[in-house]
Amino acid sequence: FSLPYGTGTGQGRVVVPTGLRWLRVKRFKPDIIHTQLFFALGLEALIASKILKVPIVGTNHTAVQEFVRYSPIRSRTIENLLIRYVSWFYEKCTLVTMPSKSVINEMRQFGFSGECRIISNPIDTKTFSPSSRKTNLKNKLGFSKFTVIHAGRLARERKIDVIIKAIAASKQIIPEIELIIAGGGSYEKELRFLARSLGVENSIKFLGVLSKPALAEAYNASEIFAITSTADTQSLVMMQAMACGIPVIGVNARALPEYIRPENGILIEPGDVKALTEKIIFLHKHKNIQKKLGDGARAYSIRFSAPEIAQQWEKIYEKVIEDYNK
Repeated sequence: FSLPYGTGTGQGRVVVPTGLRWLRVKRFKPDIIHTQLFFALGLEALIASKILKVPIVGTNHTAVQEFVRYSPIRSRTIENLLIRYVSWFYEKCTLVTMPSKSVINEMRQFGFSGECRIISNPIDTKTFSPSSRKTNLKNKLGFSKFTVIHAGRLARERKIDVIIKAIAASKQIIPEIELIIAGGGSYEKELRFLARSLGVENSIKFLGVLSKPALAEAYNASEIFAITSTADTQSLVMMQAMACGIPVIGVNARALPEYIRPENGILIEPGDVKALTEKIIFLHKHKNIQKKLGDGARAYSIRFSAPEIAQQWEKIYEKVIEDYNK
């Protein structure tokens, strides 16, 4: 049984915990339990771990301070309680993993002192891979000669308005520039209104939520991936774009600078429309650098392929089980 809750997309749901799901887990006698959530099902996993006496690994890929914004009750007291709860939950885990140092730093600020490891989310580097059919894909999708793309949840903290403003400013130098936005969310209406108010509604396409193959085609039909979010703990869509061999322009916020390197992209400061505009124009003028960064992005992304990350998880599970049994 689950209930809806707001996450900016209208797709979020929370499972109502009963404390009895350990009975189902007991049937297949696990050696280890792994939870990706700290509420509801996370509690069920923690209860099962304690009753069945098996180790539990917890993964936190949530920017907690951003997460609490979606609490149905808005107050500083409630926010502090939620943050303290998250720290308490992960302290109960045998080991905690995060996709970036930014998550660890935030949790340390909240009082978390448990054992933790950084491990990336895996990328499907087969579906998301460079294509030699860029021109054909542009014709198929109706993309312009110079296309900037963004993908992900359309929510306020992702600051997509910064990209739209930069596109409007860039049109003075690059008349054919176009912005593609893939994804859905509650902020779409405001973004469309902004595009109209800046007179660039015809240069911005909202594609909605795409399947992985369709998203890979959209990346391959584009020249640059732009991300201005201040809430990402890694950004899978950014990593997928890298895997398709296109350079990234992103902001120096949370986990993004941990993954945007000189060999695969360019960093700017959060909210800096002028800097984003300048970097877009720079890459448009310097196709050789655009290609070099794109090649670097693909090479960098390979280390996060599913087989590579699976091997890391196998080693983690083996070590946790071994240490727990001692």
